[in-house]
Formats: sequence, structure tokens, C-alpha cells
Amino acid sequence: MPLLSLTPTTIRLPNKEGLLLVPSPTLSLKSNTYQSSSLKTRLKLKPPFKTTSICRFCKNRADFNSLLVDSDSGFHRLKKMEMVFDNYIVGTFLVSLFGFVFHFILRRNNNIERKIKKGSTEFKIQTDAVNGTNRRECLPENGSGDDVIIVGAGVAGAALAYTLGKDGRRVHVIERDLTEPDRIVGELLQPGGYLKLIELGLEDCVNEIDAQRVLGYALFKDGKNARLSYPLKKFHADVAGRSFHNGRFIQRMREKAATLPNVRLEQGTVTSLLEENRTIRGVQYKTKYGEELRAYAPLTIVCDGCFSNLRRSLCNPKVDVPSCFVGLVLENCELPFPNHGHVILADPSPILFYPISSTEVRCLVDVPGKKVPSIANGEMANYLKTMVAPQVPPELHDAFVAAVDKGNIRTMPNRSMPADPHPTLGALLMGDAFNMRHPLTGGGMTVALSDIVVLRDLLRPLHDLHDASSLTKYLESFYMLRKPVASTINTLAGALYKVFSASPDEERKEMRQACFDYLSLGGIFSTGPVALLSGLNPRPLSLVLHFFAVAIYGVGRLLLPFPSLKRMWIGARLISSASGIIFPIIKAEGVRQMFFPATVPALYRAPPVD
Repeated sequence: MPLLSLTPTTIRLPNKEGLLLVPSPTLSLKSNTYQSSSLKTRLKLKPPFKTTSICRFCKNRADFNSLLVDSDSGFHRLKKMEMVFDNYIVGTFLVSLFGFVFHFILRRNNNIERKIKKGSTEFKIQTDAVNGTNRRECLPENGSGDDVIIVGAGVAGAALAYTLGKDGRRVHVIERDLTEPDRIVGELLQPGGYLKLIELGLEDCVNEIDAQRVLGYALFKDGKNARLSYPLKKFHADVAGRSFHNGRFIQRMREKAATLPNVRLEQGTVTSLLEENRTIRGVQYKTKYGEELRAYAPLTIVCDGCFSNLRRSLCNPKVDVPSCFVGLVLENCELPFPNHGHVILADPSPILFYPISSTEVRCLVDVPGKKVPSIANGEMANYLKTMVAPQVPPELHDAFVAAVDKGNIRTMPNRSMPADPHPTLGALLMGDAFNMRHPLTGGGMTVALSDIVVLRDLLRPLHDLHDASSLTKYLESFYMLRKPVASTINTLAGALYKVFSASPDEERKEMRQACFDYLSLGGIFSTGPVALLSGLNPRPLSLVLHFFAVAIYGVGRLLLPFPSLKRMWIGARLISSASGIIFPIIKAEGVRQMFFPATVPALYRAPPVD
């Protein structure tokens, strides 16, 4: 009697065309006796336990014979075991091996198809049937790939990349030009912005770029001046404004962001957002070598600056260009008030001076309207020498004329655009692509850095960004939480520009003079508005109170010492003019959002559950 025998059976494998029948051997124990050369008798064993294994492809026990293995504590004493196998052992073994391999391949293919459906990260080279160019795609997978794509690496983009990267996000930054920018704006960071820079851990980016401390402003009008200092007594000694070359500051932030292993900076031009089922899945862009690529991430943040070509799909842009800046660099000259920004209330509009290095002073001449005199034919130089130079403080006159003669004159349109987003699944706008204000007050970088702090705090509780619908609904609170800082600086910038600009209207002249005299009073009359301007006290209600206090102060100047009907009429028009300046700005910012944010449901959005 053979001790073991193998009998062929049939295994049923699933197949696309039906069932695949594969023969398989069945191993069974024929007897519970064993032969020993040291024992002459046959011993009957009663197994203490038995184990049964059934083929996973069989529907029931009858489909194949069970495998029984008997064991006993004395089994190791066997010296000889006689085993007899069926003649079909080789054939059944090979067929079983083939069935196992076929099953393994079938399962492996099914797993690959399942992963692709979920979205696995793999690179494909696809040929564009339209233009014949090669396009490489990176498809996202849960748990791998990028978490966030940032379009643009200016002040907002670079700071955001470092902030999200430091929190563990995998960030892919795509910037049109990674060389050092050369701009004439974005060079003054208010103290409130510097505090945000400290909060983000980027305060060292103003080191080693010859940045200058800024302690306040100096106003000049008709030969008189007033010094307005920042209210910094409650802060650390290092807290102050900073002025610098914009390009140097941006490069420092890019370099710091690039030190994080999970942040990748790439030079390329984003041509479009990739949309699928009304959800932004990523971007399509061209590298500096002209190769078309696609990048995917659950969240795409667009901060490609004031000339953004992507904002139209994410907001309702209402861009206004009230004036242009003409930029010069004055060399080796001393400002009347060191470490202060200088604002000259000139005709027809303000002139700014502030240091950008230890040897250079930036001059920005505001020219109302969208058009400026031609630089090429000399009209601009003539305008600066004849119209602007006589209004420049004597200490800066010679350096100003020398800068004009040197010929390095730059222009830049001053744009303003209220934030009016329409929430889009999978995408967000930030920086100047999202919201702009007149650069007279130098508040743009303060608003951008404050927005980054708000967004960082909102994203920190979230581990998974793939639920686009829940994420977008949750991030609606971002537009509310940013309002105190953004609306205060935006409103003040727009209102001050209109007040500081010359006008033939009698009431506007009175308002301009009243503003200068009000700020010259000192105390709360200067520290209050300057705290608003610097981002240290972002309270919209305080702004409105100070603005109408200036208007009432102007009316008081008119009525004293003896009122007259003409003066009373000018006073009434002054109040009306002040209302006409500030109320449209407040309306564009949102009255409810500015003054009654607690009534907006979006303020109370809870983080989605991962």
C-alpha cells in the first residue's frame, strides 16, 4: 500500500472568455501507519491533530481531495520511509506550475489596470496630433507626486513655496524666468509685512542684500515738511520697515525655498490650466527648451503677478490703471530724513524717494493716466527736468538731474484691482494676480505675506488635498480671514492717492491741505494713520474714522475764525468729495466683509475630514 499518492484533478481559473480548466495534482495520505527497521511490528497511530488545505479556486470540498497530514511526537525517530508516486507526477507538476504562473500574470495585469484607474504616477511620451510635438505627462497618484503647483516665483510664489514646503507639502514651482528680476516697484516692505516675514521664517532673506531700515515717512508740501514715525515702541528693536532691490530679495527667497528637498523650482511658462469636470487638475507649460509638459497636483495656486494671463478663469478682473510710475536711481546722495520714505505732494501727483541700498535712492515720479511722455525722443527727460525737478527738495535736486541725464529711466503702469474671485475647484489665486492696489503706500508685499500666513494656517490641519469640492468650500474662509489686512491697506492706498494728487477743484485742494495739516499735528493724529499704513493696525473701521476726521478737520479750517456762505458751501462739498473718494473703494472691497465679517457664513468653514 503506497504511503502517498497524487491524483489529477481540475482547477477552474477565471478567464475573459469563460472558465479555464487546468489539471492539478491532489496529494492524499493513504495510510496512518509507518514502517521502521528497528521495529518488527506495525503500530497504529492516532493523530493528535490534522490540518486540511483546500484549493482556493474550488467551490466546495468535493471539487478536490483534502490534504491530510498526520503528525506524532515520535515522528522524528523514522529512519526509513517508503513513498510510491503515481506515474503522472511529472505531468501534473508541470501543468500545476503553468497554472500558477498564468494565474500570477493574470492577477498582476489586473492590479496594474486598477492602479491606472485610480491614478498612478507614471511618465508617458505622447505625440500631439496637432503640432507633432512631444508632450510628457505626469499623472498623479494618491500618496505620491506633487501636493501643490505654484505658478510664479515672485515675492508671493517664493514665500508660499517655502512656507508650504516647510509644512511637509510637496511643492512644484514653475517660474517664467528664474534669473534675478529687475523692477522699480516691490522695493519697500512695511513693518507689518516684516512681522509676517518673521512669522514665516523668512526674515533672514533681507540680510546680505544691503537692505535699509525704514523708520517712517516724511511729507513735503509747499516748502514745509512733517516727519511721521512708525509706532514701533511695543515691538522688538529689529522690527522696522525694509527697503531693498526687489530682485535681490526675491532671489534670496527662491534660494531658501530651493533648500527644502520637497520643493522643486523649474523654469517654464505656464500656458493654460488643465481642467477636467470643472476641476483644475494641473497646468500645461513650456520649458525653457520649448518642450511642452503637463504637471498635475490636487491644488494649483496661481501667483504670476500683475500681468497674469491665467486670472480670467479664476476671478472677475476689473483692472484700473490710474497712473504710471517713472523710475530713477539717485546715487551717492543723502535724504533729508535718513531711513525714511519721502513723499512730495507735487503737482500733478506725488513723488517718492526711499533708499534701496547704502549708496542708492529710488525715485518714483507718478504721472497720471495710462500714457507717459516718450523716453526715446527725449520728451520724458524734458518733462522730468522742467516739471518735476523744481518740486524736488533742494538736497536731492542735483542728484535727480544727474540721474535724468544718465538716461536709465524706467516706467511701470500702476494697476489696481479689487479681489473678486469665483471659487474654482482645485485652484486658488494669490498675490498681484489676485488683488492689486496703488503702490503709493508700498503695501503690496505686506498684503501678499499676510495672505500666505492665512492660507498656511488653513491648510495645516489637512493631510489630503484630493477632495477638491470640500477643499474649495473650506478655503472660502480664506477670502474672509484676509480682509482686515487687505481691505485696510487697499482702501488706504486708493484714498491717499486721490487725496495727495493735485486737483483744480476747491474742495479737493482743501482736502489735500487738511490731510497734510492733520498728519502734522503729531500724536494720535499721525500715529493712527501711520499704523494703518504700515500694516501694524489693520482695522477698517479705524481707517474710516481717521479719513472722515481729516475731512471734518478740513471743514473746521474753513469755518474758522469766521464762517461765510462760500466757505460753508466748500465745506459741504469737501464732505461730499471725501465720501465720493472712500465709499466706492469700500464698496469694491465689500461692506459686509469689511465691517460685518461675523455675518458671513464662509468665516466659519470647518476643515474637511480626511
